Amino acid sequence: MSEHAVSIDVREIMRYLPHRYPFLLVDRVTEFEANTRIKALKNVTINEPFFVGHFEQYPVMPGVLIIEALAQAAGILAIKSQGERAENELYFFVGIDNARFKRQVVPGDQLVFEVEQIALKRGIGKYAARALVDGQVACEAEIMCAKREV
Repeated sequence: MSEHAVSIDVREIMRYLPHRYPFLLVDRVTEFEANTRIKALKNVTINEPFFVGHFEQYPVMPGVLIIEALAQAAGILAIKSQGERAENELYFFVGIDNARFKRQVVPGDQLVFEVEQIALKRGIGKYAARALVDGQVACEAEIMCAKREV
């Protein structure tokens, strides 16, 4: 077991992220190293609301939602590294580079998100992110998130 193993459940995740059903896409955090990296999970079930229309005969998780889930994991890394999120601040997804999709994600899969911080300057973080299913890369990208007062 990793020295950075943690068990952060969805109730604690909801303290860091403002997202709620059906848009909260991270179920649990299993590893965390402040200002460095995070590992998190999403259990994909047939009950996801997007499967109704994507696609009825062959349900596939939309790639943009996998990217969003990676951005949420990056947000948890950024916020938890600071300790908490002030009530008047949010982290916005502001950029994506080199996004690639390698395999489809279907009901019954467990997505494992691995996000590493590349840089943090003036409230903007850059992250190397990938989503895996059964050890195979489903998606990888570089993601940027920015802290802003609202």
